Amino acid sequence: MIEITLPDHSIKEFPAPITVQQLAASIGSGLAKAAIAGVVNGEVVDTSFLIEKNAVVKIITEKEEQALDIIRHSTAHLLAQAVKRLYPEAQVTIGPVIEDGFYYDFSIDHPFTPDELETIEKTMQAIVQEQLPVERKILTRQQAIDLFAEQGENYKVKIIQDIPAVDTLSAYQQGEFIDLCRGPHVPNTRFLKAFKLTKIAGAYWRGDAKNEMLQRIYGTAWANKQQLEEYLHRLEEAEKRDHRKIGKKMDLFHFQPEAPGMVFWHANGWTIVNVLREYVRRIYQQGHYQEINTPLLVDRSLWEKSGHWEKFHEEMFVTHSENRDYAIKPMNCPCHVQVYNQGLKSYRDLPVRLAELGSCHRNETSGALHGLMRVRHMVQDDGHIFCTENQIQSEVGFFIQQLYTVYKDFGFEEIKVKLATRPEKRVGEDAVWDKAEQALANALQEYGIAWEESPGEGAFYGPKIEFSLKDCLGRVWQCGTMQLDFSMPKRLDAEFVDEDNTKKTPVMLHRAMLGSLERFIGVLLEHHAGVLPLWLAPIQVVVANISEAQALYAQKVTENLKKQGIRVILDLRNEKIGFKIREHTLTKVPYLVVIGDREVETNTMAVRSLSGHNETMTGDQFLALIGPDRVPLSLRGTGY
Repeated sequence: MIEITLPDHSIKEFPAPITVQQLAASIGSGLAKAAIAGVVNGEVVDTSFLIEKNAVVKIITEKEEQALDIIRHSTAHLLAQAVKRLYPEAQVTIGPVIEDGFYYDFSIDHPFTPDELETIEKTMQAIVQEQLPVERKILTRQQAIDLFAEQGENYKVKIIQDIPAVDTLSAYQQGEFIDLCRGPHVPNTRFLKAFKLTKIAGAYWRGDAKNEMLQRIYGTAWANKQQLEEYLHRLEEAEKRDHRKIGKKMDLFHFQPEAPGMVFWHANGWTIVNVLREYVRRIYQQGHYQEINTPLLVDRSLWEKSGHWEKFHEEMFVTHSENRDYAIKPMNCPCHVQVYNQGLKSYRDLPVRLAELGSCHRNETSGALHGLMRVRHMVQDDGHIFCTENQIQSEVGFFIQQLYTVYKDFGFEEIKVKLATRPEKRVGEDAVWDKAEQALANALQEYGIAWEESPGEGAFYGPKIEFSLKDCLGRVWQCGTMQLDFSMPKRLDAEFVDEDNTKKTPVMLHRAMLGSLERFIGVLLEHHAGVLPLWLAPIQVVVANISEAQALYAQKVTENLKKQGIRVILDLRNEKIGFKIREHTLTKVPYLVVIGDREVETNTMAVRSLSGHNETMTGDQFLALIGPDRVPLSLRGTGY
C-alpha cells in the first residue's frame, strides 16, 4: 500500500505504484486535464513520473508559479521543432529558460530575418494545434550519442561527450522531434498556448568568441494569453521608458565608440550626478561615516594579497610602468583596509565606518554593455564598516533602517530582500558562520522585514543581504547590499586591540545603498519616465516670456529664483509660447513659469506644472508651493 499526502494534508492510499497523472485523475477529471507536472517530495517531475513509495505530492497546473519554468522550457523545445521543420539543415544546440522567457541557439548558414521569425512562430502555433504528446525517454550514453550523430546534430553529440560520466541520459520526444533534456516538460504541446518570439541575436557557441557564431532566437511564454498580453504591454511601456531615449530627450548623457561603456555626461546629466553625490554625502554624515578617497591605480601586489587578482584579474584594466604592474581599481575594499590600517585601533574605536564615492573600472565584455545599466566606468556609493562580531547585528540594523529611508526618498516603496547563506566553498569556521547568519537574520526580524533565503548563494567570505527595488513596471533591480567578510581583513592584516589586550581581526561589512550611481540613475529615469522628484530634477523651473515686451520682467523673476537656490533657466527665444511649453514638457521640466502682459502688470507669474495644472501666483506663493519638494523627505530640516 502506498500513502500519498496531498497539500491539504489529506491522505490517499493506492495498492500499487501510480503516476502523477493517474493521481490527478483519481482526484478529479478537471485536475487530470489541467495537470502540467507534479512535485513529489519536493522534486518537480513530469506527470508520467511513477510514484513507488509513500510521498508528499502536489499537482502543478498553470495557476502554480512553478508551471512557468516548465512551460517556458517546453516552448523552447517547441521553437527548436519548428525551426527543424522549416530548416532541416539547421543544428540545435541549447535552449535554456531565462527571466520572463527562453532562447534557443541554432547553427545555420544564414542569419534569421524578422519575416522568418514570424513564419517560425506560425509553425509553432501549428504544432500546438497538433496536440503532440511529450514523452520522456531514457537512453544510455552511447545510445544518445548514436541517436544525435545519426541526425547530424554534432553540437548535441559534443554536449553529451562533455557531460561527466553517467550511465543514462533523458531526452524528450514530441512528434518527429527529440531533444536531450533533464526536464520536466508539459505532457502535451496543447499546454503551450501563450508565447511570442521577441528578437534575434548572434551568440558564440559556449560563449567563447573563438567558436562559431550561432543564431539565437529569444521568446517569452506564459501560462495564458492574459499574462502574455500584460507582459507585452510591460515591454511596450519599458520601451517608452528606455533611459537611453529619455537621456537623449533631456540632454543628459551620450556614449560613443571611442570610450565603450564610459558615460559622456552633459550639463543636465552631470547636475543629477552632483545632486546625487551631495545627497549620498548627507547620508554618510547622518550615519557617522568618515568620507575618504583612495587611489585609482594600485600596484598588482595589493590585488594579489586581497585575492582579487586570482578571481577577478580578467575584468581589471591593467597597465605597466617602471617595471611594475598596476590595476585600475575595480572595487574600493582593499584600499579601505589600507586606510583602516593607519594607526593601531582599540576595541573602543570600533565600529570604524569608512565611505567613498569611489570611481571604479571593470573590463566588461562589449556585448554586456547596456547604456547606464552596464558600464565599464562607474561611481559606487561604497562603504565599509570595521567592527567586532558582537556589533554586527546593531550595525546591520542601523544600515537597514537608513536604507529604507533612502529608497523612500526616491519613490521606491516595494523592496525585495534575500538573505544569501554559506556556500559550499567558503572560509571561516561554521560557528562563526552560524553567528553571522543569525545576526543578519535577527537584524531583518528586528525591523519586521520579510525576506527569502538563498541557500549557498553567499560570498565565499561571508553571508550577505541583497536589497532589490521593484519599479513601476514590476521589474526588480538589485541595488543595495550588506556583506559580511571574515577573509579580507585577515588577508590584509587589519587588527584591533581587544579588551583582553590581545590583537584580533575585525569583521568587515561591505555596504552599498544605491550601488553604481550610473545604474541607479538609469533605474530612476525608467521608473519615473524622466519625471524626477523636484529636488533631483536637473532643471527645476523654466521662465518663458510670451513676447519681447516681458523680457525684463522675466529676467527679474529668473534672478530672484536663482537667489533662492532654484535651478532655473530663462527662455527668451522668439518662438510661440505653445512651442516653448511643448518643448520643455518633453524635456520633463517640473515647472514652467509663463510671463505675459497681465503677469507684468500684477507682479505675478503663471505657473504651469508638468501635470498640466495652471495657476497664477506671486513669487512668494510659488516658493511656498515648491519649497518642501526641493529637499528629500528624510533630509528636511537638516539644512540640506
